[in-house]
Amino acid sequence: MDEVKLQSNDRVDLGLFVLRAGLGLMFVFVHGSPKLIEGVSKWRALGSAFNRLLGISFAPAFWGFAAAISEFGGGLCLIAGIFFRPACALMLFTMAIAVGAIIRGGYGINGAAQPVELGIALLALFLAGPGRFTLPILLLKTKTPT
Repeated sequence: MDEVKLQSNDRVDLGLFVLRAGLGLMFVFVHGSPKLIEGVSKWRALGSAFNRLLGISFAPAFWGFAAAISEFGGGLCLIAGIFFRPACALMLFTMAIAVGAIIRGGYGINGAAQPVELGIALLALFLAGPGRFTLPILLLKTKTPT
């Protein structure tokens, strides 16, 4: 049996894929889906953070829905490696709002640890890019010339 040897770049790409897929799955199933399923009352509550932090008081349900979609859709984009940097940027913005809302709510930086950590990971992914193991690259490789 032939031994598969991973090159240094392959390891980096594999590491990026594991990080992308793991975070993406968490965003889809733990963060985004529940917020989408809970509906308008949840979206209003989420969107009220915009008023507290940025003074944006109109359409809180819209802003909450946007946050839920950024987590759900952004998670899917992380997994697939598509629209990667825009997805990371939107999710990073969502995490920044979450950090501000948690701190402003009196829970301090310890209460905001999870969105801070997710934000750091998203910033690192934004800077590094998705790596080679993405859906578009996989589809290009499996396409056979006609």
